[in-house]
Amino acid sequence: MPKFLLATLVLALVATGAQAQDARYPSQPPPGSQPPPGQDDNAHYGWADVLRVDPVYGVVRTEVPRQECQDQTVVQQHPGNTTAGSILGAVVGGVLGSTVGRGNGRTLSTAVGAVAGGAVGGQVAANSGSQTAQTVTSCRQVSAVSEQRQIVGYDVEYRYRGDVYESRLNYDPGERLRVRVSVTPAD
Repeated sequence: MPKFLLATLVLALVATGAQAQDARYPSQPPPGSQPPPGQDDNAHYGWADVLRVDPVYGVVRTEVPRQECQDQTVVQQHPGNTTAGSILGAVVGGVLGSTVGRGNGRTLSTAVGAVAGGAVGGQVAANSGSQTAQTVTSCRQVSAVSEQRQIVGYDVEYRYRGDVYESRLNYDPGERLRVRVSVTPAD
């Protein structure tokens, strides 16, 4: 009698395991779900064994904004006191001009020396001003295109009831693939 009891227990465990495995892969859609619009009730669901999954790669381009900066040296000129330079130049030019010539010629050369000295003194004063140099960073927004190779889908080969099929999916189905089987009369 114990052998019979043991055999019955093993048989019950095997049947329960097979039923639990079938419960993992139901052949019908969940209760209460509706078939997609335009499809009839002559369809059922089953499970196919996946034979092969090959990733399909594509190039995905994305625009990446970034800043491009560069340093520039800016020189600012600060002119000297041209009024003081002109007056000093006029005095020096007048003194030098008075040493040239005699009589009315001396007066004329003094005047010409003062005018020329004033012009030269003003120019020398303008050129003798100070300069400051400063580094300024200027930036601008640019876009760089980045290309990356990414998986865009999967070519899946699967077997359903002895026949082999192929489909491109946007996910990796794993070892088994749920399939929808529709039966319609042939013409």
